[in-house]
Amino acid sequence: MLERYYARPRTADRIRALWLGPAIDRYVEWLAGRQAAERTVKGSVQRLVHFNRFAQFRGATTWEDLPSHLEPFVAHWMQQHGGRCRTAQDRASVLSQARVPVEQLLRLLLPDFVGTQRRMVQPFKDSVPEFFVYLGEERGLRPQTLDRYRHHLRSFEAHLEQVGCTDLSELTPTLINTFIIERAKQLSPGGVTNCSSVLRMFLRYLHRQDLTATDLSRAVPRGRNYRQSSVPRSITGDDVQRVIDIVDRRDAIGKRDYAILLLLASYGVRAKEVAALQLDDIDWQQAQLHVSERKGGHSTIYPLSASVGEAIIDYLRFARPDVERRDLFLNTKSPYRPITHTCASMRAGVYIKAAGIKIRRPGSHTFRHSCAQRLVDADVPFKVIGDYLGHRVPESTLIYGKVAIHKLRELTLGDAEDVL
Repeated sequence: MLERYYARPRTADRIRALWLGPAIDRYVEWLAGRQAAERTVKGSVQRLVHFNRFAQFRGATTWEDLPSHLEPFVAHWMQQHGGRCRTAQDRASVLSQARVPVEQLLRLLLPDFVGTQRRMVQPFKDSVPEFFVYLGEERGLRPQTLDRYRHHLRSFEAHLEQVGCTDLSELTPTLINTFIIERAKQLSPGGVTNCSSVLRMFLRYLHRQDLTATDLSRAVPRGRNYRQSSVPRSITGDDVQRVIDIVDRRDAIGKRDYAILLLLASYGVRAKEVAALQLDDIDWQQAQLHVSERKGGHSTIYPLSASVGEAIIDYLRFARPDVERRDLFLNTKSPYRPITHTCASMRAGVYIKAAGIKIRRPGSHTFRHSCAQRLVDADVPFKVIGDYLGHRVPESTLIYGKVAIHKLRELTLGDAEDVL
């Protein structure tokens, strides 16, 4: 595998002749399987060659000895290459140059080695270890729902640590209310409702397992969310075009994001639906786009517009990693996994802010609302708009009646039956 990255056979032979040579060769094969860039592979091999010499000089004789030499090697590397670091970010970059390849190699060699890799720990893993097993096996919750539980319970766990509550038996209604109030400053009304629902389930489970003396789920405040109480957060067609035009399509990220934004703006699809798109969802012969992973469990077939098709072709030809995955949109760095719906929504928000557009909670839904606004302005019937957006029930489309200003004006000036 080394010959794939080094044109001169003697270079590959010299690396294999090292004490860690066979392990480095195996590591390079692992990197190749993750579609790592050639520059990344060569840089990692260079650091591992230095680590080989460093560990042997310090007396390492077995692979089990290597973890004890990791931190001294990182400190040595920082002493040699960190002199020009001006910021904390520069320092972190130099540290990772030494630490990451060595830790990755050690994980391949030593199954029990963990290192400093960042892992999302299950919330309340030690105090309530069976809670998520209960949710998945007994309650039958989907993985996406379990992720939502983890998100909110991590915040609750952090809040308890902050206030010094280390024993769940010491929970009080005051602590719970304080947490909900703090979360309400960060979340939308719907987000607060979701957080409260998760907390009630968790507290009921604690009481069921005799971890709390009383059922504290009743202490979680029940906020009221009124249907149709909000107004769609759309932007004008000119603003949508400004956001799309600001994308720099000279690199892989720009080509990918440009295609995503056009999909969001043209079809009003959700970020989750964009992230779930597969290569097979595009019928090039019939010029159709098949959106199958819709919220209501159904699918929609759209005509593939020329602009969207050209953007996707540009991304596929010049930006999408050459991997066997059938997912349409992938991360731009190895390992090449499908983008998440959070990534798609956040990227949309980044470009909205970069265009200087001020709007509450910018993201993928901004384009969805703008698409609906455009259809309303064109006097498209609400039933057709609901089908186009993939709404499960007609009531979900009624909120866009608030932005049908010309229809509302006709209602006040003329015969309401003619308008409806």
